[in-house]
Amino acid sequence: MEYTTNALGQPVGLPLPLWGPPALPAREPLEGRFCRLESLNARAHADSLHAANALDVGGRMWTYLPYGPFETPDTYRVWVEEMERCLDPLLFAIIDRAQHRAVGVAGFLRIKPAGGSIEVGNLAYSPLLQRTPAATEAMFLMMECALSLGYRRYEWKCDALNGPSRAAALRLGFSFEGIFRQATVVKGRSRDTAWYSIIDGEWPALREAFRHWLDPANFNERGEQQVRLSALTAKSPAERGP
Repeated sequence: MEYTTNALGQPVGLPLPLWGPPALPAREPLEGRFCRLESLNARAHADSLHAANALDVGGRMWTYLPYGPFETPDTYRVWVEEMERCLDPLLFAIIDRAQHRAVGVAGFLRIKPAGGSIEVGNLAYSPLLQRTPAATEAMFLMMECALSLGYRRYEWKCDALNGPSRAAALRLGFSFEGIFRQATVVKGRSRDTAWYSIIDGEWPALREAFRHWLDPANFNERGEQQVRLSALTAKSPAERGP
């Protein structure tokens, strides 16, 4: 950690004379090559999202989420109607451009402009979105939005037992910071929470890694990646965190 000393000889954090609290993220669309993120809206997105989520017959996508599953389109629509009015979390529908439909949800939450931190979460990726370029691009678009606004810290938190989410965080370039034991209760279960982050000084190199991976030249005629994103975002053990 970088620091300076005060007049008493005590170590203190570096001053930030040019930094100020960033604006809140807007509800404006985020445009990518594979996907488009739109402010979540029941009329525009609920039916498509529920149908896409229903393809997860076993319900695996809901295990670690604080909400869901939803038995009927109506119960899902009620939830979307409640969430579309929220500013925190601020949820987006992920529109797959190839399929021309909403196939997932992601959001900003715990938005703290005064401290310069923001979290990405509430990820509900239907089977139509999982393991696709659009799934990765959606995360890039949200990172770029937040860090371009001036947030200094971009957080990812998940159930410590959620192996796929933890692997995704590392693939996307987050650094592991530790486990908060018995951090909360979710669906009647005790949850330890794993914390990850990206800080603003890391963003320029990560942005280039994402741009390299998303470049059309990185995909062959069958749409298969030539270079893995994890190879571009890989960090040393020390950089990844404890």
